[in-house]
Amino acid sequence: MGGFEDDEPPSKRARASSVESTTLPDCFSFSKSTNPLGSTMARPLPSQGKEAMVGSKGVIKREEFVRIITNALYSLGYEKTGAVLEEESGITLHSPMVNLFRKQVIDGNWDNAVVTLNKIGLLDENIVKSAAFLILEQKFFELLRNDNVMGAMKTLRNEITPLGVNRKRVHELSSCIISCSPQHMLVGFSKLGIDSSNSRLNLLEELQKVLPPTVMVPERRLENLVEQALTVQREACYFHNSIDGLSLYIDHHCGKDQIPSRTLQWLLDYEYNYLDEHIETANILKVLRAHHDEVWFLLFSNNGKYLASASNDKSAIIWEVDEDGELLLKHTLSGHEKSVMMVAWSPDDRQLLTCGMEETIRRWDVESGKCLHVYEKPGIGLISCAWLPDGKQILSGQTDQNFCIWDLDGKEVDSWKGQRSSKTSDFAVAKDGKLIISMNRESTILLFDRETKQERLIEEDSTITSFSLSEDGDFLLVNLTSEEIHLWNIRNGPIRVRRFNGHKRSRFVIRSCFGGSEQAFIASGSEDSQVYIWHRATGDLIERLPGHSGTVNCVSWNPANPHMLASASDDHTIRIWGVKKANLKRKDVGSCSSNGIHANGNAHSNGFVHQCNGNSSK
Repeated sequence: MGGFEDDEPPSKRARASSVESTTLPDCFSFSKSTNPLGSTMARPLPSQGKEAMVGSKGVIKREEFVRIITNALYSLGYEKTGAVLEEESGITLHSPMVNLFRKQVIDGNWDNAVVTLNKIGLLDENIVKSAAFLILEQKFFELLRNDNVMGAMKTLRNEITPLGVNRKRVHELSSCIISCSPQHMLVGFSKLGIDSSNSRLNLLEELQKVLPPTVMVPERRLENLVEQALTVQREACYFHNSIDGLSLYIDHHCGKDQIPSRTLQWLLDYEYNYLDEHIETANILKVLRAHHDEVWFLLFSNNGKYLASASNDKSAIIWEVDEDGELLLKHTLSGHEKSVMMVAWSPDDRQLLTCGMEETIRRWDVESGKCLHVYEKPGIGLISCAWLPDGKQILSGQTDQNFCIWDLDGKEVDSWKGQRSSKTSDFAVAKDGKLIISMNRESTILLFDRETKQERLIEEDSTITSFSLSEDGDFLLVNLTSEEIHLWNIRNGPIRVRRFNGHKRSRFVIRSCFGGSEQAFIASGSEDSQVYIWHRATGDLIERLPGHSGTVNCVSWNPANPHMLASASDDHTIRIWGVKKANLKRKDVGSCSSNGIHANGNAHSNGFVHQCNGNSSK
């Protein structure tokens, strides 16, 4: 393969809770000596010290612990169980005065609710005023909703304004009265953050944020504490890449075996049928061999159900990921007259763009494999492609350094002059469609806002060979000729936040990607025939994956399966990397999805070669 400086193709060259009951029905009275679960089911939590602490470390106050459990029971709808816990523990969730206050709020008894608020015993006058403001604001909106404009004006003038709280909000309430029209009022409610459908329950939640937690326990407090604990465990898990959610039963920990690092070789001593019937623990060699030349680019679909690959053999292939995680050849897409440089999935994954080397862009139907349209300009080659987020327009880069937006029928909608002087043609579009990221000069990337026309630059010291945008659109991964990959925060900046190194690059374009659970890892190809994986937060190199026999040009991590990583190589193959699993059954890679015929095109096993051409469309 040629170098970055020669005439090799650009793609290859370097480039609301319930109101609680205060009385307990007779049927829920239990004798103190009764233990219906038996003595072996659970033991009481140990108490520590005079403050009735519970737990082995003595840092949890029993009263607070019982109250948030009771709160959780009521929130989950277990009102009888919550009432039993209150009676048996002798610890009430709320005082009788607070219960009365909550009931008055739910019933819309606004004046009495304000009176009760002042009897709860709050020492901070500002808290009392803030809570009263929320109550009277709700009264104001409900009067307006009932077409009692005079009553609303009286509440605003005589009750809300004298509190001297949140004057900006008072002006906004005044504007609601001026708008008069019911439709305008509803719009006003929406702008002010008022949900009229469930407003009283929402009011209780807002009051809980204002009042001290000792007075009114915040809703879903136990859920929040558990979520915090799980979040801390997840963030402390260095190799976190779990498919299943975190469990409450055990402390969370992912081992290094959760990182996709194996293309597992099946036994070669038997024929296929014997393996199908007898081998339960046979490892799988996930090597896809349907391309007949170097594989330059590959990309999983947004939903993770497909993989598309592009090759120097002038074809692209759509692979389908089956329920067992195996890849089946769905369509071979033929029609380009030159090497296929890249592919791009539509937002709904129903269509695919393929871009030939300084040639045309083709749009394909994923289900049928038919070519729906060819985009081309006389005398001008198209060198890159992307979809706009609405799925109704596509973006292309051109050899004359222009960028063009097309509708699906091939009509040119917009175009503008770029400043690209590099042979690399990468660009990306943010999910909102506003930000377009493109090469500017050999060491500069342009961030262009289509709405504001604002331009920002990422400036590197070395030549940029490729880049990749994170799923959230906040970060850009930039590959350099200096054998480094830089991570840039483009939401607040741009600011360079991390460097990754260790891989090899001297002549060719090497592509990297984000991946894993919450995109916590970075993967890259390399000219030493290996795949490299780094920890995104620390920059540590955690895996080198040997297996290919030629330069690894591109990698793609399945966005729906953090245990699946694909790599494309000059050795004409695609490798699918996964984690080791017990009791895996062998499946032939690249099988046709429609007729079950083996279609991996040179799938090697025990010296036999099985060939089948997939569906082709021109």
